[in-house]
Amino acid sequence: MILRDPIHGLVSFEGAEESIVEALLETREMQRLRRIRQLGLASLAYPGAEHTRFSHAIGAAHVMKLLLNHLRSLHEELPFWQRITSDRKVEALAAALLHDVGHGPFSHLFESALPEGGRHEQWTTRILLDEQSEVHQVLRNYEPTLPKRVAELVNGRHELRYLARAVSGIFDVDRCDYLLRDAYFTGVGYGDFDLDWFIRSLRFGIPENELTAPPLAVDGARGLPAIESFVLSRLFMFQQVYFHKACRASEWMLTGILARLRTLLCAGKRIAAVPPALASLCTTGEATLSEYLDMDDSSLWHSIGQWRADPDPVLADLCERLVSRRLFKTYELYGDATEPGAKRQALEIARRLCKVEGLDPDLYVGLDTAAVAPFDDGDEPLMVIFPEGETRRPGEVSFLLNRLRGERMERIRLIFPPEIRANLKAELAALKLVP
Repeated sequence: MILRDPIHGLVSFEGAEESIVEALLETREMQRLRRIRQLGLASLAYPGAEHTRFSHAIGAAHVMKLLLNHLRSLHEELPFWQRITSDRKVEALAAALLHDVGHGPFSHLFESALPEGGRHEQWTTRILLDEQSEVHQVLRNYEPTLPKRVAELVNGRHELRYLARAVSGIFDVDRCDYLLRDAYFTGVGYGDFDLDWFIRSLRFGIPENELTAPPLAVDGARGLPAIESFVLSRLFMFQQVYFHKACRASEWMLTGILARLRTLLCAGKRIAAVPPALASLCTTGEATLSEYLDMDDSSLWHSIGQWRADPDPVLADLCERLVSRRLFKTYELYGDATEPGAKRQALEIARRLCKVEGLDPDLYVGLDTAAVAPFDDGDEPLMVIFPEGETRRPGEVSFLLNRLRGERMERIRLIFPPEIRANLKAELAALKLVP
């Protein structure tokens, strides 16, 4: 199978080992990812961000293929039991392709807006292990234990540490693809880094003992700039894209919609066009796998469109605003305004003004805190190996990574409806909480 991809160019999966990718792509569960956007509601801020989890999954599998091919050129230095056999290549490619198959509508946004619904990793595991899923059947037809082995690898567990970290780690194949893909489709240059050089600079690290497989490491002579570029790309993408004010405001609104829906359903109200899985998740926290897989972006957008006519004025208003892109506004808080007392004061002002407008302050006003740690050596870092055999943590040999290590980038915004913007700005400015 040969595909054209805007990020990686020609993407091919050929030969017996790689045939698993083509077989899995034809399953119902994988085809569903065509209807789930990679970046949720980000297209409301970046019109080009219409790419899907399906294309990202293919990209992640392609990066895994490149990585495996490179590591195979080096694995002769390892004992046979630590090498990339055909079986291990099949399970690694499958894990890379399927790592996101359990995502709900709007990707990560759905699980943060409806935390009782479970994380996508849990749904991915259910899909892999459910005997009725087409994904499970394809894997089982290759080898009866393959569904369980892939599920373990997706969750970052494998006898070969380097494979586990390649699927779930600081520099895994997931991040390698989504940074490049998200940057391309949002039209920004922040997420670009040298993927080819990064992979080429990887090597096997030093194992803890002769009974354990080695971790991945990077060649210090040429790989350190690739790590720095990767870390900066991720930081800039969070700062400029993932934490964009319109993205965060729209996500807040969808969270409010689902919160209101949950309240109404739990009170016994009848709401039209609620997907069965969503109704179950809101009221019981559970749903069948079949019902869950029936949900995608299109079905949830359809429901939101229907709820604009719901008798409940709050649900109807929030849905109308989101569909019409009449998003909530934001004020970013800086300096002294981020102190607990100042934040509480700003929030109280916004809530009071909301009540004056007849709007529910619990759903129309809030403090949004978006945070990310740009770089952390962690418990199992990608070590840097120098020609003399010396091994160091990246933060110990890079000025840039040393400065970022352990730091936290945080953006705090007050979110509110546009009706109160003028009065809110006047009061906040008088208290010197905004410029």
